[in-house]
Amino acid sequence: MKLHVLALGLIAAGLLSSGEIQAQTKVKVGVMNDRSGVYADITGEGSVVAARMAAEDFAAVDKGLTVEIVSADHQNKPDIGSNIARQWYDRDGVDAILDVPTSSVALAVNQITRDKNKIFLNSGAGTSDLTGAQCSPNTVHWTYDTWALAHGTASALIAQGDDTWFFITADYAFGHALERDASALVKAQGGTVAGSVRHPFPGQDFASFLLQAQASGAKVVALANAGGDTINAIKQASEFGLQAGGQKLAGLLTTIRDVKTLGPAAQGLLLTESFYWDMNDGTRAFSKRFAERMGGQMPSMIQAGVYASLTHYLKAVAATKGKDPAAVMAWMKANPSDDPLFGRGRIRADGRHIHPMYLFQAKAPGKGDWDLYTLRATIPADQAFRPEAEGGCPLVKS
Repeated sequence: MKLHVLALGLIAAGLLSSGEIQAQTKVKVGVMNDRSGVYADITGEGSVVAARMAAEDFAAVDKGLTVEIVSADHQNKPDIGSNIARQWYDRDGVDAILDVPTSSVALAVNQITRDKNKIFLNSGAGTSDLTGAQCSPNTVHWTYDTWALAHGTASALIAQGDDTWFFITADYAFGHALERDASALVKAQGGTVAGSVRHPFPGQDFASFLLQAQASGAKVVALANAGGDTINAIKQASEFGLQAGGQKLAGLLTTIRDVKTLGPAAQGLLLTESFYWDMNDGTRAFSKRFAERMGGQMPSMIQAGVYASLTHYLKAVAATKGKDPAAVMAWMKANPSDDPLFGRGRIRADGRHIHPMYLFQAKAPGKGDWDLYTLRATIPADQAFRPEAEGGCPLVKS
């Protein structure tokens, strides 16, 4: 296991009028994600950069914290992620873990964080179970989840009459949850599920799965996967002439980085995200700074979620004048979040961060290489995520 230690000496001590050094709180956070596999592009080093930017921006307005950031590659394996989390909490003094794409890893880290009484700020994983049956008082699920993705994209397609679906699903917790949530939505709105097939995670050859999808005759072939899996599946679907044959592709978790990589093959796709770099002045300013550090790459919504969640966490630590997890989490839930990327939001009792989601359609580049989306609909914050009472979270009072 290789740890990438990025210690940030961000803040010089502020001097009090008496000349004494102001007491500081030292915070150590760990960014855990995929740095070498199918999710490295949408999380990876970019999430570390986003965390560093959040710490630097907070230092510019509050001199009371010293922030240290460490990072590690969980390789999309729950056992590796669990070992990293235990080492960080038990030996290395990490106060909070950020990001953690790959739902099977996130669910493991979720439980370890609860056992160790630390804080988990999830941005990368999608399973809605993190705020459902496996919710935790120590976890915040920030950026998106499978319920939100399914309801955004599937609702739009069904409204167009695309009411028969076939799922190509990554065979692990995230893919299962995404297929489950999307299937429920399709059926609830009068559609039918013609079938599904599960592919190994990560996947390379999607030929047999795409042939089954073609044979099903479904109007929509839904990809319940992400990152490199989605890219490979869409490229191969184009080679098979899936869309030329009248079927539509739905990438249920598709990000701006995927669309950029796919080029013309992505044009016309409907997709749901919680962040786009070109939404407003705040998102554009952040994304320009991010791109300067990342070789011109624009941030994914997951990387934006790392920035926003860490910003809210640092505000809570400063406000409570300490790192007690119960006090910090209570403050985070009692006070609205407010940042330039997601605007004002709030955290529910089940740990779900509430903000708008957006339905986009991928298009040919316009005013620049990254001008790739047309906004089709804004899903209001109070409609974007599963109703709190329906998740089965034991933290929610009836």
